[in-house]
Amino acid sequence: MGHGFSTLLYKEVLRFWKVGSQTVAAPVLTSLLYLLIFSHVLEAHVKVHGVSYTAFLVPGLVMMSVLQNAFANSSSSLIQSKVTGNIVFVLLPPISYLEFFLAYVLASVVRGLVVGAGVLLATFWFAPLTFVEPVWILVFALMGGTILGSLGVIAGIWAEKFDQLAAFQNFLIMPLTFLSGVFYSINSLPPFWQQVSHWNPVFYMIDGFRHGFFGVSDASPWLSLSVVGGCLVLLTLFTLNLLKRGYKLRA
Repeated sequence: MGHGFSTLLYKEVLRFWKVGSQTVAAPVLTSLLYLLIFSHVLEAHVKVHGVSYTAFLVPGLVMMSVLQNAFANSSSSLIQSKVTGNIVFVLLPPISYLEFFLAYVLASVVRGLVVGAGVLLATFWFAPLTFVEPVWILVFALMGGTILGSLGVIAGIWAEKFDQLAAFQNFLIMPLTFLSGVFYSINSLPPFWQQVSHWNPVFYMIDGFRHGFFGVSDASPWLSLSVVGGCLVLLTLFTLNLLKRGYKLRA
């Protein structure tokens, strides 16, 4: 990796850090509001896997924040560069498509982890958590952030204007994350919807991540690891192929 990679990575991290009130503080506040509302309504009525509903909810909110912000970072950066025309200043230097990919995705993972850590710290007062198997927490956070960062690169490449990117986020990313077991255990669903949930790869990211806190989950963590790992490999190869071809980036 050359200076081009490190410079592009620094630029992408600095881009979101300089507007931290919007890119970090706002998502943390949103997750905190979710926790306050849902825990207030359901805490006395719901227990999942033998833990309080608030404790069950926190890891889901943390992981959802990691995923959504990883996607937002790479997708918003690329579409903004394309719309303003300054993408040419990234494409002209001798940066390989692999370095391009790694810089955008790693910056997305950094933002996702920063926001996730902020959510965890902000919600720790409401439900102190145990970290039964912290390796699972780290593995699924990194893999989930990488997958959504790659999806953000794909969305940023494909979209030609902001409303197309908003459609990608509203009709794909939001349903996948909200219907992945963040707010509930899928075992509480009717059999048909349980089967539907098992086709959602984000469910395995959330479930595997939550397993690291409590040591229990709706699916085997090894199954979750296999599904998430497979998605990671496929999305990485697909994104690298788009970048290698210069799809919608190079005339």
